[in-house]
Amino acid sequence: MRTIDCRGLDCPAPVLKAKELIERDGPSEFELLVDNEAAKENVTVFLESRGFETFEKKSANGFSVTGKKQTDICGPVSGEKFSAPLKYQTMIIITSDRIGQGDEELGSKLMKNFLATLKEMGSSLWRIVFVNNGVKLTIDRAESLQNIQDLAESGVNILVCGTCLSHFALLDKKRVGETTNMLDIVTSMQMADKVITL
Repeated sequence: MRTIDCRGLDCPAPVLKAKELIERDGPSEFELLVDNEAAKENVTVFLESRGFETFEKKSANGFSVTGKKQTDICGPVSGEKFSAPLKYQTMIIITSDRIGQGDEELGSKLMKNFLATLKEMGSSLWRIVFVNNGVKLTIDRAESLQNIQDLAESGVNILVCGTCLSHFALLDKKRVGETTNMLDIVTSMQMADKVITL
């Protein structure tokens, strides 16, 4: 049985590792090692959504989650609902350089992980708009800059609020995306089938 050691990896990396293995090799059974409760829960939910029966074990170094493909269930078991192309285009508006309120370091980490995982939306991800403090994610030396540049290179349209850049005196430091205005943003909202605001 194949074992993937994801100890030391931040969420959502363990889930992405499992997803990659399933899509590449289609194993009937494999084990995934994680070192925290949140990763264990996320991996378990993901594997069950892909038609795997899961078995968990706790050890001194964390947790082992074993997934075994079920063969006696009806309907798709290979996760078509995750991999099938969606028929609509999604626009995401990012209004801050962190997610949520409270601990700023945690909020920054969550935003970094969010941007790194957005590629999993596939072809449905159409446009990302950065406004207010969110424009700080698009400037030189921003932690998530490479993730955003990768999304842009994959075909995702990146718009960055020019008024916001000017307000923070960052116009000359922007390194990704098209400088835009509120009319373009509103027009984009009208064109999008789904708008998500963070």
